[in-house]
This record gives sequence, C-alpha cells and structure tokens, in this order.
Amino acid sequence: MLAGATGQPETTDLAQTTDLARRTAGITIARIDETRLLNAARATMGAHPLLSLTVTLDGKETDWSNPDAPIAVRIPYTPSAEELKSPESIIIWYIDGNGQAVSVPNGHYDPVTGALTFSTTHTGDYAVAYNPVTFSDMAVDSWYHKAVSFIAARGITNGTGSGKYSPDSNLTRGQFIVLMMRAYGIDEDNNPTDNFSDAGNTYYTGYLAAAKRLGISKGVGDNRYAPETVIIRQEMFTLLYNALKVIGQLPDGDSDKSMAGFSDVDSVLPYAQEAMTYLVKVGVVSGDSNMLLPTATATRAQVAQVLYNLF
Repeated sequence: MLAGATGQPETTDLAQTTDLARRTAGITIARIDETRLLNAARATMGAHPLLSLTVTLDGKETDWSNPDAPIAVRIPYTPSAEELKSPESIIIWYIDGNGQAVSVPNGHYDPVTGALTFSTTHTGDYAVAYNPVTFSDMAVDSWYHKAVSFIAARGITNGTGSGKYSPDSNLTRGQFIVLMMRAYGIDEDNNPTDNFSDAGNTYYTGYLAAAKRLGISKGVGDNRYAPETVIIRQEMFTLLYNALKVIGQLPDGDSDKSMAGFSDVDSVLPYAQEAMTYLVKVGVVSGDSNMLLPTATATRAQVAQVLYNLF
C-alpha cells in the first residue's frame, strides 16, 4: 500500500531551483481517481495507486517542465508479499496525455528507506506498478538475475526473442546504444534526415540518429557506426560517459582510484582516456585484478549489471 498519498499534500521548496530564484515554488503529491485512465493503462497498473504530481509557483498551479532541474520524489510504500519476491520489478509509470503508461526507468523501490523513489523533469500523473519479467535462459539464482529483471521490468530490454535474454552473448554496438539510451530516457529520432551510413532500417536506426545528433557518438570513421560489431569495454564506457554528460547526469563520488593504478592503462586509446579517467575516479569502472581490460568484450549480463549498479 502507499502511505502519504492522501490527506495533507506533501510540499517541497523549489526556491533554489534553476530559473525560480525569488519565487515561491512547491511540489504537491496527491492520489487521484484511476478511472481517468484508459482501460489499457488501468490494466497495466492493476490495483496500485495513481498519483498526481503538481508544481505551484507563487501559489498558482502550473504545468512545469525543466530538463535542467529534475525533481527527486520519494513516497513511502509497503510492497505486497508477492512484490517482495522480486522488488526490482516494482516500477513507476508516467501516464502521458493520451492515457498511456510509459515507464520511468529510474523509478525503484528502496528497501532501506521503505519508499519508492524516482526523478522527473515535468509534472503529470504517475502510477505504481509491478511488472515481473522472466526469461527462459536466466536462472533465478544467477548473479545477474536482479539486474536483468530490473531493466526488463522497465522496458529497457525486451530480450533477444523466443523468451530469451542470451546473458552470455557478447553485446553489439547497436544493442548497447539502444539499452543505454532507453535506460536514461533518451528518445530515438523518428524519420531522421541525418544518420550514420550503416544505420539501416531496424530497431537501432532512430537511436543511432539521436546519438549522432546529440554528440553521444562520432562513429568509427567514414560516417559509420558499425552497429553489428561486438562492443569492447572502452567503447562502451566512452558512449556511456558521453550520454551522461549530454543529459547532465554524470555521477559524483571519489573512489580514491586513478587510471595510473592499473597495469594495462597504456591499452586505453586516446578517444577513451577522458571517459575512462572520470568513470574510474567516481567508481563506475573498477577493473578486474588491477586491470582495466579496455579491449575486452562485454556480455549482455555484464552490461545489465552496469546499468543496474548506476541506477
């Protein structure tokens, strides 16, 4: 059940938020009637509560959207016994203007605080849902089970077909760019006019166009991205760093480690130096046995774990 969603609304001061200086601002979270949703969205969220997130400026409700000032939301929540079997499958939906449910990738249940947490850059209606996803080639006791379940529940991955995830398969450059951009809510470009010459017409086409337009990837040369080539670690972390930099979500922290402490640091190519240096410093890249392994390939299970750890 959800606590704190009825009665007196919860309010948070936003006076220090970008472009709101010298104005009184606040956030209100309140439970609303589920019947305002389309049947499809109601079926998706089941019996879970629907919440309205509103922002007021100087006491007046306003439609608010600011990609440079995300709101962090934390709502007390008690999962059911069934949900506690797979708490990584407890998710947050954003209900768009058409009444459709859209996953909020960063939404998750935190067992330490006993709360649902997510961040958003706009007002609107949000719903709690439970969406466990299983794959036939993924054992419940596998080291990557929680990570894969987490990204599958949020629609970041749909697997590789026929009910499989293929955890031990190496990830291609096309697969990685799609997983990463979905994870951070970076939309693909529809009907792009500029793209890599080998972008084709497939599931990654629009994502490659957006990655090129935003500067997340410059490709491999000659206006090619090489989407079907297996990705190596330094390529993966460079793309991840570029994406997080573009959307202003580079992680903070200090792991007390530096590139100089790894025995294979000379194997990191110039294009990856900035990304690897930063991600080592904040602890995203920890290496293995004092090695960065920049030219090693990454499996689908390993990449799921990287995304899970970041969230």
